[in-house]
Amino acid sequence: MKHIITLIPGDGTGPEISEATVRVVEATGIDVEWDVVNAGAEVYEKEGTVLPDKVLDSLRKNKIGIKGPITTPVGTGFRSVNVAMRKIFDLYACLRPCKSYPGVKSRYKDLDLIIVRENTEDLYAGIEFELNKPETLEIIDFIKSKKDIQIKKDSGISIKPISVSGSEKIIRFAFEYAKKNNRKKVTGVHKANIIKYTDGLFLDTFRRIALEYPGIESEDRIVDNMCMQLVQKPEIYDVLVLPNLYGDILSDLAAGLVGGLGVAPGANIGDEIALFEATHGSAPKYKGLNRINPTALMLSAVLMLRHINESKAADVLEKSIAEVIKEGKDVTYDLKPYRDDPSAVGTSQMADAIIKKIKELSG
Repeated sequence: MKHIITLIPGDGTGPEISEATVRVVEATGIDVEWDVVNAGAEVYEKEGTVLPDKVLDSLRKNKIGIKGPITTPVGTGFRSVNVAMRKIFDLYACLRPCKSYPGVKSRYKDLDLIIVRENTEDLYAGIEFELNKPETLEIIDFIKSKKDIQIKKDSGISIKPISVSGSEKIIRFAFEYAKKNNRKKVTGVHKANIIKYTDGLFLDTFRRIALEYPGIESEDRIVDNMCMQLVQKPEIYDVLVLPNLYGDILSDLAAGLVGGLGVAPGANIGDEIALFEATHGSAPKYKGLNRINPTALMLSAVLMLRHINESKAADVLEKSIAEVIKEGKDVTYDLKPYRDDPSAVGTSQMADAIIKKIKELSG
């Protein structure tokens, strides 16, 4: 089956790791056509927008996309290109696997966590009121009149919406993912002991939906305790499902357990469209230097291949990446025991080694 996939190379080091990822995906032998469109800081300089309509049109048409890191320039009206696309396409589920690969420096071994983060609500909904604005003072007065709580007049205010419908979608996504991938346990993370009407709603929804999946163990953890638990005994956790803000924080924490953002893939998934991405930044100071580790975007491509039911190609690609990292010979400087190791290879050369491994494994 032929797959037409939107490719957004990104900017900074994005085009380099995107090119490397395209090459390893094609080496698996799947029938793929890339619909290449651009977004971000460099596009803004040429077209006056960081997110051209052709990017959105491509994703609407193809339903599947993969993107390199994107820089959102200051003063463009966008808080984040990534956030904008999540909202436009209702990519409500952020999937962040955090898995140990031998050869990656880490304090832990044999971890395989899945972070499922709600992507559209919570404090990241962007409903904010600026210091000293008339509408901000109106809200302060309104809260005083309704709750008899006096917010300081010199406050900025952010609104934290969490809905039943949004919580149901992300929690059911987590349980369905666990069911499909033979995961044993889903942990709901919250602060319902303090934030009772939003996190409490999320927790109530989690407990209700958990009853629909009797074959999967369920439990909940308060978010601060969850952070401690992940540091002390991460091996006892499996799938975590969290509201937006906590999910953002804990997904980076979990990535740190397995070696950092350089090996952390990501996916933003909605009911119709899915967009796969590396979770690290664009690192513009390394642009064009052929130094950046492409693993995160390549592992995001593994997620993409599984999403489009190319499981065999996904397995071969992941195994090839893992073996190259384990061998430790043809890897970028950050995957060497010492970052100044002169035997470190470039982005393109690491892709070459993975392609060679794919061919060996494919017979």
